[in-house]
Amino acid sequence: MEIYVVKPGDTAAEVAARFGVAFERFLADNGLSASEPLVAGQAVVIQIPSEVVTATAGDTIESIAARTGTSVRALLRNNPLILESGTLYEGQTVVVAFDKPPQTTIAVNGYVYPNVDRELLRQTLPFLTYLTIFSYGIRQDGTLLPLFGDEPLIAAAKAGGVQPLFMLTTLGEDGKFDNTLSTVLLGDEQKQEALFDEIVAAVKAKGYYGVDVDFEFVLPAEREQYAGFINRLRGRLNAENVPLLVALAPKTSAAQPGLLYEAHDYALLGAAANNALLMTYEWGYTYGPPMAVSPIDKVEQVVAFAADNIPPERLFLGVPNYGYDWPLPYIKGETKATSLGCEQAVARAAQFGADIRFDETAQTPYYTYTDEAGQAHEVWFEDARSVAAKLDLWEKYALRGISVWNLMRPFAAAKTVVNARFVIEERTTAQNDL
Repeated sequence: MEIYVVKPGDTAAEVAARFGVAFERFLADNGLSASEPLVAGQAVVIQIPSEVVTATAGDTIESIAARTGTSVRALLRNNPLILESGTLYEGQTVVVAFDKPPQTTIAVNGYVYPNVDRELLRQTLPFLTYLTIFSYGIRQDGTLLPLFGDEPLIAAAKAGGVQPLFMLTTLGEDGKFDNTLSTVLLGDEQKQEALFDEIVAAVKAKGYYGVDVDFEFVLPAEREQYAGFINRLRGRLNAENVPLLVALAPKTSAAQPGLLYEAHDYALLGAAANNALLMTYEWGYTYGPPMAVSPIDKVEQVVAFAADNIPPERLFLGVPNYGYDWPLPYIKGETKATSLGCEQAVARAAQFGADIRFDETAQTPYYTYTDEAGQAHEVWFEDARSVAAKLDLWEKYALRGISVWNLMRPFAAAKTVVNARFVIEERTTAQNDL
């Protein structure tokens, strides 16, 4: 795999030809259409097949997988055109392997809402180990607030060989994080046990594989109570052969101030749960100044601190699948950025004739443009280079996996990069850990 940075005047057809890659393959690997112009500074992924077979009459993906000693999911990942169309025809070239085939295995989790585009989900499932469905919440009395519409996603995940995760958050009935809900629970062990009963019943009835807990803005005074809650929940779940993952705010020290951070004790929560997820994003956020969502220098500070408190092999690294567009000038307390997808960000750069630049410290792309009304903007997003930098960090610290927030928007290049560098782990229900 190679990441090529587009130069002024480059076209997709010319770049594909220069590297000896089929044009259709190049487009699919990068989520491009033939009508889209490339943007100067845009990162594109180049893959060179090293082993291919030609489909014969009567062949299926299953028969080719068996004949070549690979998995169906791996073949689908290697052949996005087949994955997109859902069909295989006689004479079609099927890529079995690329140059420098991956040796290291990685676990990949991704989050979706129940209204995720079903076709986008279908094409994403082969790249996942786990699918976390967002989210069950809590009522004011401490009982479980149900999530409707998760059953089709659970069925789709299982049909695609992916393990679905039940998610519990402190989202209330208004859909917002509310720390009064965690206070209700953490101060009352009877309410906790009743909630555990509801969670276990829902997990078993719906066929979830594991549970992911994300309690945000827990009061600092409830730090130990929160760890105790996670420890007791893990005990109940593990007794049912169900693993528990806890999501952690991105801290760089034990004493880091702030309501988001103080009750998230890495050592206590890491010991209480089976595994932990580092939510390493939102440095650049809706009401903050323009900057990278997930700058690699900041992310590494979090990973280094986490690895000192939790065994690295039990950590998932958060990876964002979005960016922000800020109107300029930025005025603190007034300016509001708009969230956008990574492919959408490139299309916007093309629309307004902006060249994409790359911040070497943050390892993140960005650009500025002026819209039709004369308003200046600054955009930060993710691309193949920024994803590769996070995967480098994952390898450096030998972590358990990555977790993508979220999968509601397409980002073909990211899937291509992960597949080129790693064997994506597949789990069975008999493997009762994350």
